[in-house]
Amino acid sequence: MKHLVIFAHPDNKQSFNRAILQEVINATEEMSAELILRDLYVMKFNPVLCFEELQGANQKITPAEIRHEHQLIDQADLITVIYPLWWMGFPAILKGYLDRVLSHGFAYKTENGVSVGLLHGKKMQQFVTIGNDLEKYHSAGFDRSLRDCLVEGLFNFCGISDIKHCFFGGVHAVNNKERQAMLDQVKSITKQNLAALNSSESIQSAVKNKEESSE
Repeated sequence: MKHLVIFAHPDNKQSFNRAILQEVINATEEMSAELILRDLYVMKFNPVLCFEELQGANQKITPAEIRHEHQLIDQADLITVIYPLWWMGFPAILKGYLDRVLSHGFAYKTENGVSVGLLHGKKMQQFVTIGNDLEKYHSAGFDRSLRDCLVEGLFNFCGISDIKHCFFGGVHAVNNKERQAMLDQVKSITKQNLAALNSSESIQSAVKNKEESSE
């Protein structure tokens, strides 16, 4: 079982996002899954989708570094995305990653003038930190807007429907107890998702063995 983690925070040493990442790593190890980490800032990932690359995608011409990311997504059973909310959206490096990697012909295709997602069968989780009080976002309806745009609107379009997302608000002001509760939630959700995948794989294996024994 492969767990692909996409991490987008410039401080990968002491930030709360880094603490979230560590809980995800711990949970993955405890569930004996294989973790593949893409720390976009450490990678110095180039987020700029140039015209030539955009045109090339329509002709099935893809840069080698993007083909590698495609392979990692193809192989992943669980995809985790960890990032801070900046100006109501993804950090630029993550937005650029998604612009370049979720390309036409890989993440979606066009049939009879209609876009069709191609990344079916993937499970995803997103952990998003917010500086503001989360209650303010709830009362203003921002949480629904963020869910529609950053979570379901984007990844459902690409065929991923099994998505768990968590917004952690007021992260600059939480006390140690509140911080730990958030981190415990991260670890619990990650283990639950990996356990569900393990259970699904076990059922599929049992069915396959039964079919082979009856031949």
